[in-house]
Amino acid sequence: MTSPVDGVLVVDKPTGPTSHDVVSVGRRALGTSKVGHTGTLDPMATGVLVLVVGRATRLARFMSGDMKAYEAQVTFGRATDTYDALGATTQETGRHPGRDALAAALAAFTGPIVQTPPAYSAKKIGGEAAYKLARRDEVVLPAPVTVTVHGLELNAYDQGVATFSVRVSSGFYVRSLAHDLGTQLGTGAHLSALRRTRAGAFGLGEALSWGSLVSGGAVARAAVLSIDRLLPEIPAVTLAPADVARVKHGQTVQAVLQPGVTGPTLRLVDEGGRLVGMAEASPQPASSVAPSVLQPVVILG
Repeated sequence: MTSPVDGVLVVDKPTGPTSHDVVSVGRRALGTSKVGHTGTLDPMATGVLVLVVGRATRLARFMSGDMKAYEAQVTFGRATDTYDALGATTQETGRHPGRDALAAALAAFTGPIVQTPPAYSAKKIGGEAAYKLARRDEVVLPAPVTVTVHGLELNAYDQGVATFSVRVSSGFYVRSLAHDLGTQLGTGAHLSALRRTRAGAFGLGEALSWGSLVSGGAVARAAVLSIDRLLPEIPAVTLAPADVARVKHGQTVQAVLQPGVTGPTLRLVDEGGRLVGMAEASPQPASSVAPSVLQPVVILG
């Protein structure tokens, strides 16, 4: 009998499978139904898809806001209804912007921006995914959202095809970036290739290949990273053994937070650095020596 698997499995998703497909294969490979993902990749896209396994599924909601990094290819001269190469053509100009005009346009797509998600997306409209409405030819108008572009670099440009490196906040659609660039430059454009290189703390260097995931067994299990590596960006509070026991029973504990450790959400670790759970902290008292109350919101057991 194999032991339960807990932790993170980083997969290098190929073109074709949906994120749900990858989860299904992961469940078979690891022999457990407790597998989820922390950020959807379109079927056309490749690269980092982070799977949470076993007890780590309880932490997925804290990971959904992780920053993402991509290598994107945008082709100018044609726009589509899905904003990518798989969609039906909505505009075909055959025109390509000059490199200087393209470089100048990028300035409008850095920092906090307001972006409208594609009609063919998982954004909910009236409780239903936008892409389902779009497929029924219903009018789809996803609400604009504020997102942040932390970095956008033009790596190459030749004959109307541009390659970018982009680092963005959660909720950002690279397809929308491609479409909006084409609109602003008056040429039309669509996303022709996309590879996610990083999601939060996890990158391609630790990703399991698709073939290895499909094969399953010991190789897939050995690739699962420790649950203790999760959420390094969230400050941690180290608990004494007695407080660890209290947390495991769902009881509050008190701790004096070290300088720089702020809530409202904190990781709880034991003296060996093992992740015990997540807690919400009461506001820091005016006195730096007064304790904060930590209420467990996720207990890993």
